[in-house]
Amino acid sequence: MGAGPLVRHAAGMTATTYRRNVFDVVGGAAAVAAVTDELYDRLLADPTLARHFVGVDLRGLKSHMRAFLAAALGGADLYRGRDMRTAHARLGITAADWDATVGHLVGSLQSLGVPDDLIGEIGQRILPLRDQIVTA
Repeated sequence: MGAGPLVRHAAGMTATTYRRNVFDVVGGAAAVAAVTDELYDRLLADPTLARHFVGVDLRGLKSHMRAFLAAALGGADLYRGRDMRTAHARLGITAADWDATVGHLVGSLQSLGVPDDLIGEIGQRILPLRDQIVTA
């Protein structure tokens, strides 16, 4: 994607509409793909997290993450992967891993021009998954 913010500001959009359509506001599928790519670049470069991705099909994992993020943000894409608890049960993900990953997600969103209020909204949508993903 080119430089510049991912966020499209639609004329006449109310705060209620803005909150309900986070997926569209951040730029839809193209924005979710860019955030996913940026996120995985950061995760793989983090020596404390990279161990989770050794021998993993990154192409498939990124595809699942794009679908998951799109669904979490209110997009039309349907996440068809395993439930979060099952998918992460044997991975030994710690609270520190979760926190670092969320930090990388926030950094990815910020680097691509997503405003802080939208990042907060996205955080509120994924926070309930913490107890399902942290298994160690």
